[in-house]
Amino acid sequence: MASRGAGTVLAERVFRVQRAFARLEGKVHGPGELARATGLDDSTVHRILRSGVEQDIFVRIGHGRYSLGSGVVQLAIYACAQPQDPHAVHSVLEKLRATTGGPVFFYVLVPFGTFQRLCADMAATDADLGDIGYAAEDLLSVARPLRSGAAGRAILAFCPPAVQRAALDVELPPYAGPGAITDWETLRASLADTRRLGFTVGHDEDLTGWNSCAAPVVWGQVVLGSVLLLRRIGQTPSMTGAMVVRTRQAARKLGSMFGAAAPSPFPAVRLP
Repeated sequence: MASRGAGTVLAERVFRVQRAFARLEGKVHGPGELARATGLDDSTVHRILRSGVEQDIFVRIGHGRYSLGSGVVQLAIYACAQPQDPHAVHSVLEKLRATTGGPVFFYVLVPFGTFQRLCADMAATDADLGDIGYAAEDLLSVARPLRSGAAGRAILAFCPPAVQRAALDVELPPYAGPGAITDWETLRASLADTRRLGFTVGHDEDLTGWNSCAAPVVWGQVVLGSVLLLRRIGQTPSMTGAMVVRTRQAARKLGSMFGAAAPSPFPAVRLP
C-alpha cells in the first residue's frame, strides 16, 4: 500500500481543524480546545490557525482565540451559486402542487441572528392564499422560527446540536396552530424521527385548520431548507402516503440542484 505524502497529511489536518469549529459549542475557540477536538497537538493546530488567518479562513479574536472567517462564507456562497435554470426551483414546486392538489412552499434556512426559516418560493394560487389567510408578500417577507411547524422541524432536525438547543428556547409564535408541539421531549423525539425518516408531518400545526408534510432539502450532510405541502383538514383525500413520497422527492430534487447529487441519508421511497 502506498504511503500518504506529507502534503496529504497536512491537508487532512487543516480540514479537521475547520470541521472542529462546526462541532464545538460557541464561535470562538483556542488552539488547546481545537487540539483536543481533533486529536492533534497544540503546536500543529496553532500553525494551521495562523496560516488560515492570512487566507481569511480564520479570524484571530483577542489573545490566542480564533473564529471562522469570511473566507468560509465566501466558499459556501460560491458552492451554492451553481449556474442553473432560474425557473427550475419553481417548476419543482409547481409539479408537486399539480400532483397533490395542495399549496406548496420552499423554505430556506436563515442562519443570522436567531436561526429562522424564510419562504423563498411557493406554488399557490390566489384561492390557496385566501384560504390560508395570508397574502403572498406576508409569506415571502416574514422569517419564522425553526421551533414551530413541520417546515421548521424538517430543517431543525439536521442542524447542529447547539442550534437545536437555541431554537428550542424560542417561544411558539402567535400564529402557530393548536396542534403545535409544546412539550420539549415530544419535540426532541420528533426531530429524531425526522432524521431517521427524512420527513415530518404536522396536524393543525403550521397553520390553524391545515395538516402538513415537510421534507428537508439537503446537500450532502448540510440542510439548506425544506419543502412544505399543506392540506386543509377534512379535505378529501387527506394527506396520503403518496403525497408524502412526492414531497420527499421534490425536496431531494431541490437538494441536487446545488451540486453533484450525494447519496441520500434517508430510506429509499417509491410511489405505490
